[in-house]
Amino acid sequence: MPDPGIPPAAPAPDHGRAGRNLPAAITVGVVLSAALVVTLGWFPLGFQILVAAALALGAVEVYQALKRLDMHAAIVPILVGTVAIVIAAYFAGQRDLGISANTLMLAMIGMTALAALIWRMPKGEQGYVRDAAASLFIIGYIPLLGSFVGLMLADDHGTLRVITFIAVVSLGDIGGYVAGVLFGKHKMAPRISPKKTWEGFAGSVLFGVAGAIAFVVLGLDAPFWVGIILGVVLVVVGACGDLIESLIKRDVGIKDMSSFLPGHGGVMDRLDSLLVSAPAAWFIMVLLIPGGA
Repeated sequence: MPDPGIPPAAPAPDHGRAGRNLPAAITVGVVLSAALVVTLGWFPLGFQILVAAALALGAVEVYQALKRLDMHAAIVPILVGTVAIVIAAYFAGQRDLGISANTLMLAMIGMTALAALIWRMPKGEQGYVRDAAASLFIIGYIPLLGSFVGLMLADDHGTLRVITFIAVVSLGDIGGYVAGVLFGKHKMAPRISPKKTWEGFAGSVLFGVAGAIAFVVLGLDAPFWVGIILGVVLVVVGACGDLIESLIKRDVGIKDMSSFLPGHGGVMDRLDSLLVSAPAAWFIMVLLIPGGA
């Protein structure tokens, strides 16, 4: 029988089929989008700083999550390396240093991995492989994948390339969310992400391809079929990125990576699709749109 002196626990907020606080999510999304537009348009170094901060916060979130599995990554060299990788891309792409952005970033990634392995050595052999694996996982998952944004920015018309990449992935997310809420019935991956549906995926493809065609034709002066390829690939890869993060969270037993972004969860809950899509976006644009690499 409940104690009359203790008030009942407040019920969990019901956000309906959206599954989250929609006004808070929209507000945060608008603020972040505005920051990206302003920095990309008028302050490219500021954009790189935002990317570095987001990736660093994402690395901390994954570090905290892996600790639940008794995997302790070398977070200090990972954070230093993450910032160095992203900022190096800006200066290599914008200044005449006699070294390309991709070469400099590759060197920074290698040194970050080496520093993480050395950082763990003083703690001895017990659990070394497990902790080293955690460090290399974070480095490969976050700064390595995120570094391709810097490569896009360093290419000719880099700002337009990055805007196209972010817009296509974001439109895919929006289309998937809207179609999933309105029409979602058939589960896409019920064991990994129960709310993801095939109807939502169809909406992602529709929005993503339409946005890609518009940005590629009007912004990058490329044929419409490049937009179709870019849109389909980024939507498929972005969906995989969402599922990858869901698998990580399910393995460690958490719902969100953190509560840093109201209505969205953690930083990684927003970066999941963008991270894995960045290499694909850079590669397609380098191959099919003149002026890359």
